[in-house]
Amino acid sequence: MKIFLSAGEASGDVHGASLAREIKKLSPEVELLGLGGDEMQAAGVRLVRNYKDYNVMGVAEVIKNLPRIFKLLGDLTEIIRAEKPDLLVLIDYPDFNWRLAKRAKKIGVKILSYIPPSAWAWRKGRAADCAKIADEFIAIFPFELPVYEKAGAKISFLGNPLVDTVKPELSMAESRKFFQVAETDNVILLMPGSRRQEIKLLLPEMLKAAKILSKQGRIKFFLPVAHGVDSAEIERQISASEIEITLAKNHRYDLMQIADAAMATSGTVVMEAALLNLPCVVLYKMARLNYFIGKLLVQIESFSLPNILAGRKIQPELLQDEVQPEKISAEVLKLLRGGENREKVLSDLKFACAKLGEKGAAARVAKKILEVAEKKF
Repeated sequence: MKIFLSAGEASGDVHGASLAREIKKLSPEVELLGLGGDEMQAAGVRLVRNYKDYNVMGVAEVIKNLPRIFKLLGDLTEIIRAEKPDLLVLIDYPDFNWRLAKRAKKIGVKILSYIPPSAWAWRKGRAADCAKIADEFIAIFPFELPVYEKAGAKISFLGNPLVDTVKPELSMAESRKFFQVAETDNVILLMPGSRRQEIKLLLPEMLKAAKILSKQGRIKFFLPVAHGVDSAEIERQISASEIEITLAKNHRYDLMQIADAAMATSGTVVMEAALLNLPCVVLYKMARLNYFIGKLLVQIESFSLPNILAGRKIQPELLQDEVQPEKISAEVLKLLRGGENREKVLSDLKFACAKLGEKGAAARVAKKILEVAEKKF
């Protein structure tokens, strides 16, 4: 049996590696190949292309590199035609992967979508378009199912991989010693994201909020640097702010488990924090034109994952013009030890995290992938 995995960015590479390891445990003779990165290669996937050679960000960079991206699409199509895999597994990365899926479908290859496009949040019509292409779907959040089921897709939720992967390496005591934090210290994290635009728009406001909070007593500030981020711009902004903030490039989960609160950009990091009982003030800000277009397309009441899972606003969200230092700092204070909202938020976060399912999601997904690969449609 031969399975082709397609992952076009760092997070997909990590997911693909987890799936590859579990597939090999269940069926060691399966041949795995595809588009991915170092993580997938280390897990036993024969890379036909490395996504790092094609990974670009920003509209201008994408346009500039379109010829290379379309060549990659053509090359992978021909490789799939020649290799004749029993299944193509799309791992997130929708803009590229669904173009590849359309071509693979014409060749007669079965397709499974793992982490399908977010049709629950915007462009719900995509669910119907995708349902015509993929044979099976596996979601990582339960709230993704209804829109795809309505579109006629065969979709399942088998748990979320974060439940397995979000775990500290050190004990609480070891973490405090490593980061030189006393039990009496309040620890606040600044998590501005990994994209340049997020850092540009959110970090200045976080730093101003930190300056306000620094007057409230014994507080230590840390900024965990996301994987693959060039920290030069972050260091420049911190230096200009004159606030003592420690950059942490390793042991991110160990740091998160001893933190009391965080200011965080909306995204996976907020869900990771929730799994470690770390309450966040969740921030989201974009260029005004993008925000205007987004308001027309996106129809959701909450934008952070724990709040969506809970079905109500369980921790604070500040959107666009609400992202102000005074508002951020006021909300953070409510989440610190002794803060008026802390205990309620922590309890609600546990409720939200329970909806992610039990441990072992990657193993269950791997089993499903093998079943679909073997099935005759």
